[in-house]
Amino acid sequence: MTAILAIETSSAACSAALSIDGEIVERHALAPRQHASLLLPMVESLLVEAGLKVSALDACAFGRGPCSFTGVRIAASVIQGIAFAADLPVVAVSTLAALAAGGARESHQENILAALDARKDEVYCAAYRITGNGRPVLAGEEVVCTPALVVIPEDGDWVGVGSGGAAHAEVLAKSSDRIVRVMHDLEPRAHDVAAIAAVEY
Repeated sequence: MTAILAIETSSAACSAALSIDGEIVERHALAPRQHASLLLPMVESLLVEAGLKVSALDACAFGRGPCSFTGVRIAASVIQGIAFAADLPVVAVSTLAALAAGGARESHQENILAALDARKDEVYCAAYRITGNGRPVLAGEEVVCTPALVVIPEDGDWVGVGSGGAAHAEVLAKSSDRIVRVMHDLEPRAHDVAAIAAVEY
């Protein structure tokens, strides 16, 4: 049995997930500024439901950003505290990759442009191609830039996901006619952090 605990706190949403041999159960709440108080109860309820102690886990994972410093700090401190206490390895998963995996899961498309609002008229973004096992693979690199400078690979049609599209929809729409669908309200989730971590672990 392989059991991985994952958390994601990079956006207004807060989530924790437990992957056991690829089967994933998640707790999720849209609760701005309540992440620190919600995470540990979420983790505890997942472990109780599965009948597991922290010591029975194989690894812990978290969304490592790019995102706000507060989001990364909460995720890193909580997961490192759990992992240190139980002497477990930690898998740091790109928040953009998790967002792309969620976009692929929801849209059933393989080419995903993940973009998160970085404030100050910029976005964190990256293009991903989804492999057969659902793992997102970078098609380029993760960047922070103005929406007008977002680079979309020339081959294929792309689905845009994340808050970056909502904040800068007009500029991004002009940047490429290869974006065939946009899912502004999709948030990075621990479900996808867990799925990626299971492959990387």
